[in-house]
Amino acid sequence: MTPEFVTGFFLEAIKLTILLAAPMLLAGLVVGLMISVFQAATQINEMTMTFIPKMLAVAVALLISFPWMLQVLIDFMQNLIIGLPQTIR
Repeated sequence: MTPEFVTGFFLEAIKLTILLAAPMLLAGLVVGLMISVFQAATQINEMTMTFIPKMLAVAVALLISFPWMLQVLIDFMQNLIIGLPQTIR
C-alpha cells in the first residue's frame, strides 16, 4: 500500500460520508430556516418549537433516502472487496 492509495481511500470515504449525510442535513437546514423565519415574523421565541419539526424532517429524510444510502454503501463495499487482491500486492 502506497501513501497515495491510503490518501485516495480516505478521500473517497470522506466523500461518501458527506454524500450520505447530506439528505438529513439539508432537511434539517431547510426546516430550521423555515421555522426561524416563522419565529421572526411572529416574534415567538419558543426553543422547543424548533426541535420537534427538525427531528421529524430528519427522520422523514432518512426514511426516504435510506434505500439509496444503502445501495451506495453496498456499491462502495463491493468495489472495496473486489479491489482487495490488488491492494494487498
